[in-house]
Amino acid sequence: MATRTASFIPFFRPSLGIEEEEAVVSVLRSGWLTTGEVTARFEDEFRAVTGARHALAVNSATAGLHLALEALGVGPGDAVITTPYTFAATAEVIRYLGADPYFVDIEPGSMNIDPNGVETAVRECAAAGRKVSAILPVHVAGLACAMDAIRDISRRHAIPVVEDAAHAFPIKVDGKFVGTLGDVGVFSFYATKTMTTGEGGMLVTDRDDVAARARVMRLHGIDRDVWNRYTSQSASWRYDVVAPGFKYNMPDIAGAIGRVQLARAHEFLRQRTRIAARYREALAGLDYLRVPAASGSHAWHLFIVHLVTEKLTVDRDAFADELMRRGIGISVHFIPLHIMSYYRARYGFTPGSFPRAFESFQTCISLPLSPSLSEEEVERVIEAVKETGRAHHA
Repeated sequence: MATRTASFIPFFRPSLGIEEEEAVVSVLRSGWLTTGEVTARFEDEFRAVTGARHALAVNSATAGLHLALEALGVGPGDAVITTPYTFAATAEVIRYLGADPYFVDIEPGSMNIDPNGVETAVRECAAAGRKVSAILPVHVAGLACAMDAIRDISRRHAIPVVEDAAHAFPIKVDGKFVGTLGDVGVFSFYATKTMTTGEGGMLVTDRDDVAARARVMRLHGIDRDVWNRYTSQSASWRYDVVAPGFKYNMPDIAGAIGRVQLARAHEFLRQRTRIAARYREALAGLDYLRVPAASGSHAWHLFIVHLVTEKLTVDRDAFADELMRRGIGISVHFIPLHIMSYYRARYGFTPGSFPRAFESFQTCISLPLSPSLSEEEVERVIEAVKETGRAHHA
């Protein structure tokens, strides 16, 4: 994320200040660095903000997704319905448990999973005698999925929903936070996300059984967490291993950053929304570009545009390279999982297996979008896109 030159605009720049520095220094001086009182307070504050019954801090959203599926009983041979239009973590956690991702293409007009495809997938699995253990929608770029339709499928077929809300904090649908709309939600606090702890995530759920299982499994399957053991009146060395768990806890250093960032999360959202609105206003009239639609249920983690390649003399890769040469840090979200070597080899997918996801990948570019972008930088991004389009217009 470091800039290449003084004039280079990075794809993402973390928004960190003196408050985060002071919070970390306070933890360092406390003598307690791992999971403890600070992370517990972060969990309490996150629970209070989201209204979830339980909030469990973990060392990554990947860990949170793994814990969620494990707690729901996903096991070998099961199917978990999800999208190929996502980062590697969403599907790899399914494979950790010996289950298979059952991919469904994205819906027309967005990059989110198609609820009609989810319904079809449930029926296909039932016809094949396969157990569907979970539905795992991804709120791509921060745009909320069609959760009413997905929850309706969940209720009718008694299949739990795990929301991959890595991009989606802090937005609401019908008064409820995205990430609290299913059985379990998982947020990411990776360095580039809408709020950060450097590395980290949060699992939220209203289900006591899921929370209890995830709480034990996130720290080696031990029946007492480390803070409880070392602050309890009883012997700190006594504990029991009740399951073969994982090492997924969040340390207090990360929790300290998270508490500050949580307090700033809505401020960050306002700043990203303002930048996204400026991008939409300035780029909407270009015939070689499709910009994302305005939405009240959008966290604007990413601003993804799609090229109309028949209006250009270059493809997406060349257009993106030209933006980089002009000093604009861009990215591509996502390379669909079904064209990755592992999934092609294991499941026999071709690019056309999920055509909408593949077409979106071939034409998409993510523009810089972080709260710390200055107005001058935003205008430079806009001008670079326009200049590149003019230079390569068909």
